[in-house]
Amino acid sequence: MENILLKDKVESLEGYFAAGGYRPLKKALAMKPAEITEEVKRSGLRGRGGAGFPTGLKWSFIPKDAQGPRYLVCNADEGEPGTFKDRELMLKNPHALIEGMAIAGYAIGAGAGYIYIRGEFAAEADLLEREIFAARGKGFIGSNILGSGFSFELYVHRGAGAYICGEETALLESLEGFKGQPRLKPPFPAVKGLFGAPTVINNVETLAAVPAIIEKGGAWYASIGTPKSAGTKLFCVSGPVNKPGVYELPLGVSFKELLEKHCGGLKAGVRLKAVIPGGSSTPVLTAAEAMAAALDYESLAAAGSMLGSGAVIVIPEGQCMVKLLQVLARFYHHESCGQCTPCREGCGWIEKILNRLEEGRGTARDIETLYSAADGMLGRTICPLADAMAMPVMSFVKKFREEFEAHAAGRCCAPEAAGKH
Repeated sequence: MENILLKDKVESLEGYFAAGGYRPLKKALAMKPAEITEEVKRSGLRGRGGAGFPTGLKWSFIPKDAQGPRYLVCNADEGEPGTFKDRELMLKNPHALIEGMAIAGYAIGAGAGYIYIRGEFAAEADLLEREIFAARGKGFIGSNILGSGFSFELYVHRGAGAYICGEETALLESLEGFKGQPRLKPPFPAVKGLFGAPTVINNVETLAAVPAIIEKGGAWYASIGTPKSAGTKLFCVSGPVNKPGVYELPLGVSFKELLEKHCGGLKAGVRLKAVIPGGSSTPVLTAAEAMAAALDYESLAAAGSMLGSGAVIVIPEGQCMVKLLQVLARFYHHESCGQCTPCREGCGWIEKILNRLEEGRGTARDIETLYSAADGMLGRTICPLADAMAMPVMSFVKKFREEFEAHAAGRCCAPEAAGKH
């Protein structure tokens, strides 16, 4: 299947235009905004940032009678451990994002858009600013785009590297110049978002898919993937595989195909132990569960995990799961904004317990406390960061309990995991 997002030789405006770029924008400007939203609904495109919410439906939440400005915000704050697909997309096909934002801006009636990009992505931010300047010079961004009467300005805003600012309302707080902490909802951003105005927030990969949908139609896009998980997905694969990297494949592809056909299989001498299928915040799958799983929203939910961001983390035999969970806990404890007590105290408590277990000072009771602390965090905070900590903890303890018990008994870890401590 031909790639929709990761195409060859489209890094520059000239290459993108030669490949048919900005024809979808011209087509969109001849349509009514509501027709564009309906086409995106028809495509079945779902948010690629992790939640998987239907994109066209999200656009339709903007109040029809809203007076004053409206805004479009791109979430390019890619901070989920194991995830690097948006970075790759911005480097290799920046104009798909720029054009997608112009089309989406027209559809929702926004006069300005902001790309909120992770502070560490300096090269990507510089490239985007340069290509936005080039697009503005050709009349694709700015005032009276292509003589249509529609004006849309686009800005790049650099964050400061806070994982919490990947949550959409914390992102808005940061964009407004405040401390990046999530807001209570309702009101939702579609009603009261950036600067108090109606706002749509979409992920990089989501917006970059929009030009192809407008060019070829929603029905065409819906024919790719599965009936409920339409289109292609960028999967970023890390771990001991022969060809780690970013792969664009139809949703519903099997993990087995991704691993063996596209990633060239496991490295010599490596055996599969487990897989985290959607970024570090998603529940872990055993090797058997992963090899039987399809990579789409519904299939992974049925398997007890989530598609998330599409970050596939391959874990080999010999890896100590207690140590791996300790590393994840340290990250989430560090990145908690501290606004909600269950998250602030729970992440710290979990990290302390794992430190004890890892250092040989733990007890069997610590395992029960670890699980119950995580269970007490689920669904009890303003944003999902506490859930992002709790779900891996609960799945690791459920599926690899013998390793936790070995640590609690002072044996450090199970024999097969002793080599990766």
